Amino acid sequence: MVVAVNRLAAAADTDAIPTLITVLGYNNPGAAVAAVDGLVALGRAAVPALLEQIDGYNYGARAWAIRAVALIGDPRALDVLLETAKGDFALSVRRAAARGLGTIDWAQLPPEQTSARQRQVLDVLTGATQDPEWVVRYAAVASLEGLAGALIEPGTHQPTILACLRQAVHHDETLVVQARARSALEVLGGLS
Repeated sequence: MVVAVNRLAAAADTDAIPTLITVLGYNNPGAAVAAVDGLVALGRAAVPALLEQIDGYNYGARAWAIRAVALIGDPRALDVLLETAKGDFALSVRRAAARGLGTIDWAQLPPEQTSARQRQVLDVLTGATQDPEWVVRYAAVASLEGLAGALIEPGTHQPTILACLRQAVHHDETLVVQARARSALEVLGGLS
């Protein structure tokens, strides 16, 4: 199956999108990775179908679909990523959504919407740094770094991001999350 999905993905044909999405629901991680790679290679063309077909019952398929839209970075996925990062029951799905919020291609969003949408992302990521699962907190910290680099109003939101990262450095219970937050602060010049 993995070989067949790899070949289908390599074809780079938009007609393969429904089949690649279907593969996300199989209990086959190798095939799912190949399908995600194929969907990501198709880019923005895959986003509408991914958003329409996110599986509400199969959390594995949902995690793979969220991972695909996150890697594409299309702002049309913002609402799904925001809602998923806030409250999906599956940690792998919340983690993928939190990570996706840091990879949005803000240039694809109308400029008049960017500031408000970045504020929404900041609010969700700040909350995600308190998630009970360390992998979600780690993804949120990484995404805060990505968001900080993309802000259109850095003076408005940058202090909040830096404060949240400092909080993670000093108070997160997991060393790897602390280390990731410290790395983000170093990159952003906010280590103190």
